[in-house]
Amino acid sequence: MPSIRLETFVGAGIDRVFDLACSIDLHTETMTASSERAVGGVTTGLIGLGQSVTWEAVHFGFRQRLTSKIVICDRPHHLRDVMVKGAFAAFTHDHHFSEIGNGTLMTDVFDYRSPLGPLGSLADALFLKRYMTKLLAERNRVLKEIAEGDSWQKFIPRSQS
Repeated sequence: MPSIRLETFVGAGIDRVFDLACSIDLHTETMTASSERAVGGVTTGLIGLGQSVTWEAVHFGFRQRLTSKIVICDRPHHLRDVMVKGAFAAFTHDHHFSEIGNGTLMTDVFDYRSPLGPLGSLADALFLKRYMTKLLAERNRVLKEIAEGDSWQKFIPRSQS
């Protein structure tokens, strides 16, 4: 099972960074390259424990749908979403948050299994792992930019900030 691990330092408080990671609206903004949008379940605001979201996006020229569910939500330290339906055979995405100096270390661990057995393994080696790493890194880059700037407030309800 391939695994992708990314660490991103964000110059913002842990609560803000965690909440931004839970923001459906921010996720949509970070995934503009694939035209990703929430079409089912929680489609706006912050997602939480036990809730699901269905995403529709274009990857590799094909419109796809993927549903994930939040199975761990230990605010502000750990968030885990798992795929319940979609193109992968399986995936688990852990988001870990640690206070470091004057900011937050955000660590993503994305474990997945491609469909189609040996053919999927070949796709992993040739392009899929690199594609997924780039996708996650871009999402983290935009989250960092928003968390460190002034626009983060539009993604977190006042009662959460």
